[in-house]
Amino acid sequence: MKKLYVIGIGPGGKGGMTLDALNAVAACETLVGYPVYLDLLGDLADGKKRLSTPMRQEVERCRIALREAASGRATGVVCSGDAGVYGMAGLIYELCEADAGAFGEVEILVVPGVTAALSGAAVLGAPLMNDFAVVSLSDLLTPWEMIEARLDGAARGGFAICLYNPSSRKRAGHLKRAAQILLRHLPPGTLCGYVRNIGRDGESSGVLTLEALQDYEADMFTTVFVGCADTVNIRGKLVTKRGYTAPPEGKGAEGEAHG
Repeated sequence: MKKLYVIGIGPGGKGGMTLDALNAVAACETLVGYPVYLDLLGDLADGKKRLSTPMRQEVERCRIALREAASGRATGVVCSGDAGVYGMAGLIYELCEADAGAFGEVEILVVPGVTAALSGAAVLGAPLMNDFAVVSLSDLLTPWEMIEARLDGAARGGFAICLYNPSSRKRAGHLKRAAQILLRHLPPGTLCGYVRNIGRDGESSGVLTLEALQDYEADMFTTVFVGCADTVNIRGKLVTKRGYTAPPEGKGAEGEAHG
């Protein structure tokens, strides 16, 4: 059976990749992806055929990969983070359904990776310890009215929130608008955090309040986290309490020493 791997490579670099992702890349003869993501593979891509398309040409990129796999070459579509979280896995399946006759029998193998919500949360501490929501602020494929409704619902529901795609040159004001929506339901002092270039050279992060988040200048390489009522700052790290009781060492749940 001809194979097409859809591979989530995490934040970039071997250290952030799962063993399954490393093995999938090794099994491929051809790698297809956005140029930046292919470059992040470093020497893992040596000796392999590389095919790429610019940003916003994802449909053509996936068709190229399907055609390459249909020709009999073991092919991998490389996605930053996780292949099924704002990645290419869904689009690959949609194209196979719509153009079934064009690509023949190709087995699709989705290989999960570490999405930015997880890798970014690890940098900040443990902000996603309880229920959380992930919302992209990109309105290229989702109307802003729907994004606003999702933000409003997540804030009303008491979720910690992870914001993908908070800003770009064409969406410079989206993070500010999002913060203002969240402020309808959350206190200005709600703890927030950001991580830029997760797992890559120049990684940076910080903790701030929701009020200050309105004026934070994010970019497309930044992931933003908004805490909830149970999020606290412990030693400079964001931690959302899960609900455990943690008596002092040597004390029982009732606060009495064990003898």
